[in-house]
Amino acid sequence: MSERNRLRTARRWVIKIGSALLTNEGQGLDLERMDGWVTQMCQLHDQGVEVVLVSSGAVAAGMEKLGWMERPTALHQLQAAAAVGQARLVQAWEMGFQKYGIQPAQVLLTHDDHSNRRRYLNARSTLKTLLEMGVVPVINENDTVVTDELRFGDNDTLAALVANQVEADVLVILTDQDGLFTADPRTNPDAKLIHEVRARDESLDSMAGGGSGRLGRGGMQTKLRASRQAAASGAATIIVGGRADDVITRIFEGEELGTLLLPDQEPMAARKQWLQGHLKTAGELVLDAGAVRVLKEQGKSLLPVGVKALRGSFQRGEMVTCLDENGNEVARGLINYGASEAERIIGKPSHQIKVLLGYQREPELLHRDNMVFAS
Repeated sequence: MSERNRLRTARRWVIKIGSALLTNEGQGLDLERMDGWVTQMCQLHDQGVEVVLVSSGAVAAGMEKLGWMERPTALHQLQAAAAVGQARLVQAWEMGFQKYGIQPAQVLLTHDDHSNRRRYLNARSTLKTLLEMGVVPVINENDTVVTDELRFGDNDTLAALVANQVEADVLVILTDQDGLFTADPRTNPDAKLIHEVRARDESLDSMAGGGSGRLGRGGMQTKLRASRQAAASGAATIIVGGRADDVITRIFEGEELGTLLLPDQEPMAARKQWLQGHLKTAGELVLDAGAVRVLKEQGKSLLPVGVKALRGSFQRGEMVTCLDENGNEVARGLINYGASEAERIIGKPSHQIKVLLGYQREPELLHRDNMVFAS
């Protein structure tokens, strides 16, 4: 199976649409084109594909509503435009999706939501729950409150981080260029479109050009960086012209549009490698013989009932080591509960978690997707 045709088997897509496309270069939200993208995303949804939409355009939509012709530079003006425009933007997406009986959900994120491990996991749980419910999350940076020091910098980066967060198979970046070229096609008539390449190919760095216009913050360099970030968790990235007819559907069908940037590893292998890179652990769990056997022989998740004792003052989302009763490492992974919570539920069956804590985040202490097993 070719890499393009393999996209048909991908079950989770993150689709990012830039400001220049959404606002037709600043002429207000292009509702007709937005409806076209919604139709295509709903077609994916009907095929069993989970879709996460990362939508730029809040500041640009706010500028149009406020009658501003040039993007302001003052932070308070940008935030005001974002506040006005975000309401208009999410309303437009909601009207589009509801025509097909699909519910969207607005999710506004900041850099803190990714750098703070607890907030990262909370956001991840919310996004995965929405996808399980058949809802399409519509994500944007929370430009109304974010500061220059704490912003993602562009929604290409945000989209890549979201792809990591939800363990997406594919990241599609719709832009005003047809893809990644060997040179800037706007100034070099000999520039050729790159159809397929490894995301970490170093020769690409000299080919990525500058910015993409006066409305957005991201250029081809940011899209290349985003593809490499997405590749860290095994996602393939497609950079493609968003104005092409039925572009999303045609990509899904395997047509050679845009530039396909491939990861070096399959998603699960890449994630395990990322987990193994966490050399520092915050605590230890001592497992009984039954839990050790299940982990070693079946590679299953770790339930509270299999834990005899714990050490350390770890927080939810930190890396902990799982030991057998002789002190040998069995596995390590990201824990779903902090030490004070875990202390109250270890040795107990999962159905008692809600009774003991008053809530239940997950039935497992460590999910197998967030674990690496000792060899």
